[in-house]
Amino acid sequence: MAEHPERRRRTGALTAYRALLASRVRAQLAYRTSFAADVLANVGVGVSEFATVYVVFSRVDSLGGLDVWQACLVFALANLAFALADLLVGHVDDLPRHLREGTLDAFLLRPLPLLAQLATAEVSLRRLGRALVALVVLAVALPRAGVGASPASAALLASSVVGGTALFAALFVAAAGLQFWLLEGREAVNAFTYGGANAAQNPSSLYPAGLRYAFTYLVPTAFVAYLPVLAMTGEPGPAGLPSWLGACTPAAAALTWAGALLLWRAGVRRYTGAGS
Repeated sequence: MAEHPERRRRTGALTAYRALLASRVRAQLAYRTSFAADVLANVGVGVSEFATVYVVFSRVDSLGGLDVWQACLVFALANLAFALADLLVGHVDDLPRHLREGTLDAFLLRPLPLLAQLATAEVSLRRLGRALVALVVLAVALPRAGVGASPASAALLASSVVGGTALFAALFVAAAGLQFWLLEGREAVNAFTYGGANAAQNPSSLYPAGLRYAFTYLVPTAFVAYLPVLAMTGEPGPAGLPSWLGACTPAAAALTWAGALLLWRAGVRRYTGAGS
């Protein structure tokens, strides 16, 4: 029986993506000394950020309703999710350069989705250094943070990592979509991506009410780590942030992706319409 044309097209696209990604990974690993230096630099950044959190929270019994190990768990989950999202789709923030240089049209001529092409235009394996630091902190903090060894806790942990990664990836896509209107607004939209990552690695209870609600219901980075940690440890949340929201990370990621894709598609339509 002949293979369906649509299935054949998808198979061909996946094969092309695998070949492209493999070639980029091989190119980076070819210069092992440079690659090791880049990874170590990212490890250094992760360690310095963790040291800041640990030093602050180790000086007090509780801050923002969390002890030092619970705060470390928030840090670990937030940094792991952001590092993975940055590795997977972080290169879409190169869109302003392509718009300025007029090289985006070359992507549009290829029979592959524009977003997927931009995301795989480069693979920066050095970003795994930050994920490595987060994994080590997670392994150390998890048994000390009062998280029970139960299927429910394991499910919350898994949904936090997967949902948090998806949520940050959606923020990268939304920030890129805004560039079709802003062009030179890369630093402004970084407030939603890198600023959101910085906000996520600290307990939301430390922020004033306005910021707390903004990072929960507008740019929902509280769903990445803080709310899941509350749910896993059984700690009550502050006003407006009940701990049961920690189970809603996948839903928050899905809603964020829905908005990000609408913004992205509107931006692409604006660009292609302007160029016709």
